[in-house]
Amino acid sequence: MTPKLILASSSPFRRMLMENAGLSFEAHAARIDERAVEAPLEKAGAKPDAVALVLARAKAEEVSSRFPKSLVIGSDQTMSLGDNVFHKPNDLADAASHLQVLSGVTHRLNSAVAIVSDGVVLWEHLAHAELTMRPLTMDFIARHLARVGERALSSVGAYQLEGEGIQLFEKIEGDYFTILGLPMLPLLKKLRKLGAIDG
Repeated sequence: MTPKLILASSSPFRRMLMENAGLSFEAHAARIDERAVEAPLEKAGAKPDAVALVLARAKAEEVSSRFPKSLVIGSDQTMSLGDNVFHKPNDLADAASHLQVLSGVTHRLNSAVAIVSDGVVLWEHLAHAELTMRPLTMDFIARHLARVGERALSSVGAYQLEGEGIQLFEKIEGDYFTILGLPMLPLLKKLRKLGAIDG
């Protein structure tokens, strides 16, 4: 019997990726405090991609504890500049600060995915995307944030590539799925191997 597939996320983007791929699944948000999981890792000097992997695993493990005999997919993404991890801006002034720091430099999105069944990690994967922002003036940042408004607060980098945020960039290296936080191709390959989807 094919095991039930569960996405441990409330993210509409990740649900969309799974639905668009034709997968039959349920979605249940993980009941974890992400900042509480991150804090000791960051204090210990964990690399940003390692933080993403731990969070993805923790989400899948928590949901797995509530849904036995299921294959639970957990995913998470961190955004980093060197070893510095960014968090969602608190307000538009904070968003402006993010964009000032990212202006003219290349930052990285670290996207992790894990599959857990009955509390056992069956597989995990890490993918990266490199995004280079063009040099931005303070005036342009102010005008841009005035146009996008509160939407800037919904992402760690204070931008949405699917919207006006694309105007901030001069170069993007990495696939669409990694950028949205769920590396689909390696995930689908593993699900086929596990017999969870049609091979």
